[in-house]
Amino acid sequence: MIRIRAFKSINDIPSSKLFAQGHEQVLRDFGVMKVTSSNMDWIYNPNVYVILVENEDGTKVFGGARIHIADGKTPLPVEDAVGEMDEGIKKKIEQDLEHGVAEMCGLWNAKEVRGSGVSVLLTKASVAKAGAKIANLLNINTLWVLCAPYTVEMVQRAGFKIEDDLGDKGTFPYPKPDWLATVLSLRDTETLNSADPSERDQIFDLRLTPRQSKMEKGPKGEIIIEYDLYIENIENQVYTENQESKSI
Repeated sequence: MIRIRAFKSINDIPSSKLFAQGHEQVLRDFGVMKVTSSNMDWIYNPNVYVILVENEDGTKVFGGARIHIADGKTPLPVEDAVGEMDEGIKKKIEQDLEHGVAEMCGLWNAKEVRGSGVSVLLTKASVAKAGAKIANLLNINTLWVLCAPYTVEMVQRAGFKIEDDLGDKGTFPYPKPDWLATVLSLRDTETLNSADPSERDQIFDLRLTPRQSKMEKGPKGEIIIEYDLYIENIENQVYTENQESKSI
């Protein structure tokens, strides 16, 4: 059994550091010394939320992803990564600011769980937190992602579409000249009408029941996941506001 947990980065610095260390090690394993999303400054950014894969007692981290919410001051990792190659991405994100924009980034998984489908589960969990019940509070209507070729189809199933008017039909030589990364965006985080129906159903299930145990099927067989996607401070505020509005 493993747990997939969501939290605000500054509310759990130790876990955020474990995430960063694990991400950095995976990048080194692939011969990548530096990518913009591995910069550890995000740990102290109040606009960053972490989706963490860990063991039951939280002593070992197996993977994760992050959601960076744009504030109009700190560039999103994707802007730092490919903005100099195509300034169009900065303009697009600026246009999205008014209605709320964020990036899903830093997705990684350790050797212990590689091939078990954890990346797919992380994508679903991240999209689940980027809309519905807490969408108005976090103000995320558009979610961006910069991903490797082997994860493009995975995020497309969750509703992301290639931004083919950027770079070379959406692709950029990143993080190394001989590698390609693709820029995609999800512009209906609340309804997910662009997602595959089966993916959409599973994402909405996580939104409706952020705390649940679930048997998930992956390439290597079944695995029990303990989901804890309820973000205490944020969602408690939403609950309080909902109760107050009902009493008026």
